[in-house]
Amino acid sequence: MNMTLLFGNWSYPTAIKFGAGRIKELAEACAQAGITRPLLVTDRGLAKLPITQTALDMMEGARLGRAIFSDVAPNPNEINLTAGVAAYQDGGHDGVVAFGGGSGLDLGKMVAFMAGQTRPLWDFEDIGDWWMRADADAIAPIVAIPTTAGTGSEVGRASVITNTQTHEKKIIFHPKVLPSVVICDPELTVGMPPAITAGTGLDAFAHCVEAFSSPHYHPMSQGIAIEGMRLVVEFLPRAYSDGTDIEARAHMMSAAMMGSTAFQKGLGAIHALSHPLGAMHKTHHGTTNAVCMPAVLRFNRPAIQERFDRVASYLGIDGGFDGFCAFVDEFNTALGIPKRMSDLGVHNPDIDRLITSALKDPSCGGNPIPLTKQNTRTLFEAVL
Repeated sequence: MNMTLLFGNWSYPTAIKFGAGRIKELAEACAQAGITRPLLVTDRGLAKLPITQTALDMMEGARLGRAIFSDVAPNPNEINLTAGVAAYQDGGHDGVVAFGGGSGLDLGKMVAFMAGQTRPLWDFEDIGDWWMRADADAIAPIVAIPTTAGTGSEVGRASVITNTQTHEKKIIFHPKVLPSVVICDPELTVGMPPAITAGTGLDAFAHCVEAFSSPHYHPMSQGIAIEGMRLVVEFLPRAYSDGTDIEARAHMMSAAMMGSTAFQKGLGAIHALSHPLGAMHKTHHGTTNAVCMPAVLRFNRPAIQERFDRVASYLGIDGGFDGFCAFVDEFNTALGIPKRMSDLGVHNPDIDRLITSALKDPSCGGNPIPLTKQNTRTLFEAVL
């Protein structure tokens, strides 16, 4: 395919510079967002890699400095955030360049959010209208640059932060946490190893599947979820088998953004199970979602069979809902995803604690079948 066709400037859901090589527009993106003294926030693993150094060089070359904060865990927490806010304030910064996978993007967004707030972080959890407690005018501008194709956090209005005291993942929401400008450059994802390509890609798939399954009314998100699923089905195997396939990498970046946009319609039991498992056992989020997906699909069957019967053929899958479930099992296997959480190192978990945390997770509200202590226990037993 002609790669010049995979190039565009989009304003939905925010301003997006999409295309190979567009990292070179970083200085322009900062100017567009009104940032003159950015702090680049990324994770520990990315900090020393060439793609990060290139971004810092571009900032420095445009007289934006080369300030970086990278003390970010794979599941970012409030301790990381406190340190990031201190670095932001001490450096006199006026905006954030959030750079990396979900952890770097989520923490970067929260640094921009919390740097000007006076209330504690947990006061802004995604419960009711708690986001209205924030001083919206004190939220710093954000430029987001994803280097994986999974969470879609670059176009999200929330971040997931782990509370190290309670070992719970909390969703912190505010509409102005949506980055002002996004640079989606598929060349930045070429270095992702196959296991991370699979885990992040299946995170995008889970977002689309759960949004599509959610009972809430949001036809725009429903349409985006369907096409997002199709892109993952078609292009994730290509990106997994050949990391340099730039066309596949580009379509997976689109699928990641589509998943995050679609789940405005809601998430469900996959994420309700995955969040406490990740918080308590430090498992990779996307891979955990993938392990949980087959059991949740079958659990939700009475509520979602008809809609998957309709959409399966569009996805190139025969057999309606049953065919889709079979496909997910085969897809996971082909991408190296284990069948059980024990294969990810989860041994002797406190199931009662997992259940309590899952039922408190905001994702529960989007599951098409209400979760109870008993059926949540059955789901955990199926995936552990």
